[in-house]
Formats: sequence, C-alpha cells, structure tokens
Amino acid sequence: MSGAVSEVAPPNDGVVKLNFQDIKRYYSPASYGPRGLPDDGVRGRLIDGKAISAEVRSIIRAELEEVSAAQADGGRAPGLVVVLVGNDAASKVYIKQKQKACQEVGIKSTLLELLDDTSPAELLATIRGLNEDETCDGILVQLPLPTQSLQEEQSAILETIRADKDVDGFHPFNLGRLVTREPKLRPCTPFGVMHLLWSTGVNPYGLRCVVVGASNHVGRPMMLELLLNGASVQIVHRFTQDLEAVVRDAECLIVACGKPGLVKGEWIRQGAIVIDVGINRLESGKLVGDVDFESAKQRAGWITPVPGGVGPMTVAMLLRNTVTAYRSHTNRGVSGGA
Repeated sequence: MSGAVSEVAPPNDGVVKLNFQDIKRYYSPASYGPRGLPDDGVRGRLIDGKAISAEVRSIIRAELEEVSAAQADGGRAPGLVVVLVGNDAASKVYIKQKQKACQEVGIKSTLLELLDDTSPAELLATIRGLNEDETCDGILVQLPLPTQSLQEEQSAILETIRADKDVDGFHPFNLGRLVTREPKLRPCTPFGVMHLLWSTGVNPYGLRCVVVGASNHVGRPMMLELLLNGASVQIVHRFTQDLEAVVRDAECLIVACGKPGLVKGEWIRQGAIVIDVGINRLESGKLVGDVDFESAKQRAGWITPVPGGVGPMTVAMLLRNTVTAYRSHTNRGVSGGA
C-alpha cells in the first residue's frame, strides 16, 4: 500500500520457498501476478543469499547423485580446474570457498598453481592443455592476474578458454549468446542476482530496474539478464549526471561499482528491491557494500546484506555452470534447473 506507515521487518529466518528446478518458468509472464512493484508497507526484508544458494546447491547435489546412480560404474564426476597465478592471499581464500562448495555437491575441483613469473605464453599453453583434457569440464582463471604482462593479455587469456568450458561466462561467445537471448554458460554474479530477484516473488516484467556500474563482469551482463526477463533497464556509470535522481526512480536497484556507501539510504524508493553486489573492506576491517545498508533498509522492501547476499550466489552459479558444461560434454543434455 503506497503511503502506508512502514515497519521494518525482522531478519528472515530463511528464504522465500521457490522451485528452482526449472528456471524456464521464471521467463514466462504468465508465471507472475500483476505487474509493477507491490508495496505492503513492510521494510527491510532480507534477501538471504546464503539460504538461496544452499537450496540451489542441494538441487545440484541431488542431480549429480541421480546421474551417478544411473551409471553402472558411477561414471566420472564433473571436473573444475582453477588456475591460480602467484600467491595472492585473498584469491586463495576465494578459491578455498569454491573448492569447499564443489566438494559438497560432488564436483571434482583441482587447483593448478603457477608461479608469479609465469609468462603469458606459458599461461596460454596451460589453458590450451586444459581445453583438450576430457576430464576437465570447466576452467576458471582466478583474477586478478599478478603481473602487468599478464594483465595486458587478460582478454586474450580469457578468450583462449574453450567457450564450452568457460564456467565464468566471460568468453565473447557466451556473452554474445546472452545478447541474442539464447544463453549458454552465463556470467555467475548476474545470473545469481536473478535468482535473488526471483526469490522476492515480484514480477520482473516491466519492472523499472537501475544498474549502477557498467563493468564487463557484472554491470553489462546484468543489464542483459534483466532485459531477458522483460525488465525495463537503465544502466548508470561514472559519466551519468544526477545519480541520485536516477536511483530514486528505481523499483529495483542493483549496485556494483566498488564504492563503499556510494548509494545513500534516503535515495531509495519506498518499497524498492535493493541488491548490493559491492563488497569493500574498510580500514576497520568491516565488510560493507556499495549501499548504505542501515539507512537503506528503512526504505527498501527487500534488500541483500553484505556479506551473505550476492557472494554465495556467485559460487552457486559457478557450480551450476560446471554441471551444465559437464552435461554437454557427456551428451546428457543441458539442465535447465537452478
């Protein structure tokens, strides 16, 4: 009810129970109620990325158990190879999280560590070898790359990964398929955000969505994911004038720019959906997003926490992409679930 006295909701104990077994239904306008942003006056409902990602991982684990049981010898597990160049501590933490998630669902994860002084030619040769490895379904080159020479060749390095093994979804072929509305392997964070949006139950068709940030890995493919789901999308960036005015009009706001607290709570439209992709560590050590969470939750109908919102979904979508690639490589078809 627009104009109703608002109340701040207590933290969610779980997640809106939706069936992610077949996501095709989320791309049918008939699957939703009336269009437009509903506003029941409740504020600050948390979109629990941890709970939603756990649900997706459970689906994937059951799917792989079923595949294994159907084979006399159990078959081989899906294989993911993570290539780490150098010894970056933060990268190792992220990789450990991915490996743990793989183990939980039944994906074989291998870490291939290369030295800091690895040349572009050596890294490219490594990737080409993995392209030909029939036990490797997915290849992930951990970013950032440590040296200037590797960074200068980053596009060539990512494009050398075979498109059907590009579980990050960054290869031009996979981005192009998203542009033409025929997605294959999809960029993990934007696809994870779509699951978070679906969990609210709000009809995305015609929803006025604003994406803050135009990066190749999040902002641009996020725009394409929203368009695929029928949303009306505006993307803003560092050259956009009057950011506040644009944000105030957003029924759904997705922020991914790496600027702690850039979006102020008072800018948020009453009852809006707010998804904060940013994760920034302050000097105090505290992790915060790109949105001022405490003030924003007083106005938002739904909002993601940082941490615990988008991050777990990025990992869940990496698992989904790996299984999708595995199914295509083993001629079992491509799953539409999760």
